[in-house]
Amino acid sequence: MAQKPTFKEALRFWIKLGFISFGGPAGQVAIMHEFLVEKKKWISDSKFLHALNYCMVLPGPEAQQLATYIGWMLHGTLGGLVAGIFFVLPSMFILLGLSTVYVSFGNMPLVYAMFAGLKPAVIAIVLLALIKIGKKSLLSPFHYVVAAAAFICIFFFNIPFPLIIVAAILIATVARNFFPSLFETGNNKSAAKETDESAYYINKHTRVEGIGFNPLRFWKQITTGVLLWGSSLALLYFFTSDFAFWKQLALFFTKAALVTFGGAYAVLPYVAQVSVEKFHWLSNLQMIDGLALGETTPGPLIMILVFVGFMAGYNRFDHSIAMGSLGLVATTVYTFLPCFLFIFIGAPLIERTQENKTIKQVLSIVTAAVVGVVLNLSIYLGKAVLFPKEFSLAGLDLISLTWVLLSFVAMYRFKIGMITWIIVSAVFGVLRYLIETGLQ
Repeated sequence: MAQKPTFKEALRFWIKLGFISFGGPAGQVAIMHEFLVEKKKWISDSKFLHALNYCMVLPGPEAQQLATYIGWMLHGTLGGLVAGIFFVLPSMFILLGLSTVYVSFGNMPLVYAMFAGLKPAVIAIVLLALIKIGKKSLLSPFHYVVAAAAFICIFFFNIPFPLIIVAAILIATVARNFFPSLFETGNNKSAAKETDESAYYINKHTRVEGIGFNPLRFWKQITTGVLLWGSSLALLYFFTSDFAFWKQLALFFTKAALVTFGGAYAVLPYVAQVSVEKFHWLSNLQMIDGLALGETTPGPLIMILVFVGFMAGYNRFDHSIAMGSLGLVATTVYTFLPCFLFIFIGAPLIERTQENKTIKQVLSIVTAAVVGVVLNLSIYLGKAVLFPKEFSLAGLDLISLTWVLLSFVAMYRFKIGMITWIIVSAVFGVLRYLIETGLQ
């Protein structure tokens, strides 16, 4: 059996993870699995996947919440806090620097050209995420139907994603009770030989300290969360101007953290729609630039939201980088504070449901609905990049379309690393600009 890692050992890994966690949630989960399960054997595969399934249906970034969950299992509340904070902190400072550069030099032709080259690659990255999530989530014809229905609801009828999630849970519950055959996958994956759980420090037989519902602990956690949220808003009230704006920002990103499910790819359409079309904090193409920034930095993709917060403060206060920076920090706090509460409140309860087949099947249907939302995001972003002027055949940017296809083939077929290809795409954008301006 593997030895319990010391807090110092775990801390070193969480800090390192914050700087190397590229590749979106799929890449980040893969990094954690390789180190924690395969290399160090701190946690077994069954416990890892059980925690991941819970995080997949929570509002917020599943990879960051998974790190918090595993940190909690290893070293309690302090371990969870350290894991979750260091997952986010490096990317927050990196994005602060990049956002400052963006607003300072973004109108320079070469900088604009670089981001223009990144945008088609981002579309390909989202399509790759769609395929990866789909392969893991669409286990039966029923799962495909749910994914298609979720896409139709959000794309054609603009039904809010939280309602889609509620509907998916209700449908899964009814199907589980009256039509259990719908969940059959056509193969017996469960018959696969189980790994030796005893080789891992935390395995399915381990009783993690503090599991189950404790009313006193529950109310302490709720009270702490409310006090942290309220005190941060009070600081904005006493030490900034235009409190109505800061209150709107705090409520919006708190709501986004509380009611948007499925990780970054699910929350982005909601945030983009409201922040661009309703609040006018930034433009549609600036939102795409934010996604490109998020893809080029470590940390959860939901960190794109802090770019939105930066632009909101920057534009609201007459292009003030200081107010943009404050908006970025405030957005980070309001986005991730609920994520910690979800883990510290929910993890002790979910640890008691690992062998519950009903919960597993319900969660699988929710994840299938997320696939439909990712498809919607692909189309939303693709429309802005491929049809920059007008949505018509004449308005199609053939060069960008070609680069989307090349990016997809390079990363999917030839397994070229995402970061490598993002650099290539930035160079492509600059070369395209130089060629086009040279021909004029």
